[in-house]
Amino acid sequence: MSLPAYEGLRLPGSAAPLAHWAAPAEARPDTPGRRHVTRPEAPRTSPRSAALRLVGEQGCGQARDFVRRTLDGWALGHCSADALMVVTELAANAVLHAVPQSPADGEADVWLKLSLRPAHLVCAVADPSSSPPVYPQAGDPFDEHGRGLRIIEALSEHWGWTRRPPAGKTVWAMLPTGRQA
Repeated sequence: MSLPAYEGLRLPGSAAPLAHWAAPAEARPDTPGRRHVTRPEAPRTSPRSAALRLVGEQGCGQARDFVRRTLDGWALGHCSADALMVVTELAANAVLHAVPQSPADGEADVWLKLSLRPAHLVCAVADPSSSPPVYPQAGDPFDEHGRGLRIIEALSEHWGWTRRPPAGKTVWAMLPTGRQA
């Protein structure tokens, strides 16, 4: 099942800067209900989101390493097989379809973001192309291309895409973590 947009997700180029993602809520000056810490608190062992800029032809390999490390840090190793497949497909689609459309004067701006929700892991890839992802028609099962979104749909509970103004999009998938909401 796909959804038209995942409103809670912000990636580079949106309203939230990258440094903003990693900071705990109480450390962000624009967070409603910000509290002042009067006594030291134990450090957080697992932030709720992590992001990585994917660079060049090594982007898919970087993405897989990043997913493994991040999920191990979040004690979600049991989700890694599905997450690795979904992220590989999302990153490959961005590199294959979006990067060739980017300006030739520099590197394409492709980002991977992982977000931990109460019962889901959100895997998202943002790229500079405003073209929506194309869900393929039924084709030859031996075709080399055209199965990525079908794989994402099969492994995720929900998936979709969101336009990023002024240009670009984010394609995301929500994977169940087995945690209770």
